Amino acid sequence: MIIRAAQQRWPRQASQGRYFAYMLASDGRLAHHEGSRTGPDPKTPARATSRSVARTAALVVALAAATGTWLVWWAMVTTWPGQRVEERVFETADRFQDVVNRVVEPVLLLGSPPWLVVGLLVVCGLGLVRRRWGATGMAAVVIIGSNLTTQVIKDGVFFRTGLVGDWNRDINTLPSGHVTVLAAAWAALLFVAPRRWRPPTALAGAVATCAMGLATVADRWHRPSDVVAAVLVVVAWAAVVCALTPARWADRPDDDSPARSGAATGMVAALLGVIAVPAAALSVLAAAATEGRAWAGLPWDGGLTAYAGGLLAACAISAAAFAVLLPLRQATARPGVA
Repeated sequence: MIIRAAQQRWPRQASQGRYFAYMLASDGRLAHHEGSRTGPDPKTPARATSRSVARTAALVVALAAATGTWLVWWAMVTTWPGQRVEERVFETADRFQDVVNRVVEPVLLLGSPPWLVVGLLVVCGLGLVRRRWGATGMAAVVIIGSNLTTQVIKDGVFFRTGLVGDWNRDINTLPSGHVTVLAAAWAALLFVAPRRWRPPTALAGAVATCAMGLATVADRWHRPSDVVAAVLVVVAWAAVVCALTPARWADRPDDDSPARSGAATGMVAALLGVIAVPAAALSVLAAAATEGRAWAGLPWDGGLTAYAGGLLAACAISAAAFAVLLPLRQATARPGVA
């Protein structure tokens, strides 16, 4: 009779395969203890393996980005063909500088040191408001680490021997500090933003980073390789932090379901990838054509080709960076795995 009363009182748990220990309380009311016949969640080992794979992938991305930074410097700064291509970009940018300066100057201000502090405060403030202490610390590491690395390697590791041109002939400007400031702030937002808001955050970050890259090249503040290297520095730091994310700092289950946010993540990553791949390919073709390595039927040569290729490189690296960082962050912060 007691068992029948319990089944009537808790029908949902009984239908889901739950088991009960029934007892009469001192006041005569029916009490119960609840458990499960199914044992541990069978999905937990698979999810743990998935997170381990994601962390490994993040480390691979970090290593690739760090290596890519060095390769960009070697190819575009230390070799005559690299310097020549970027000198052609500068020659063409000079023709349009008076026009574009009025348009891009407000964008360039966002890469100044005061805005670095503002970005750090805004990102960390969002994390603190959400009471995500670990995520706030990780975001701060991305911003501070990226900007310090850019300044250290630009002033103390990389060098430039002028082989072509006159502007900053022997002054190394790789990586770009302005691009690092903006890209790092948006990458850090991926750590403090709720899970469901990361896809639009990544999309906005790619657009903002691209805008800063285009502005620095168009206004002759930086060469295209400076932009590419700066974004790679940010990717390296963000990927390392993703790889080192402890399980206790994973997303909360109430942030959003991984299945629902996964669809948006896939759509945004695919969109950014569709932009990045052809832009990168056209950028490489433009650089090759600039140096007389054009293919039959392609009317490419001269400064306009180099200029277009440099702008496409800024767009490609911005889209590719957030196309990679978004799924990495989502996978390494997946909730529900110890």
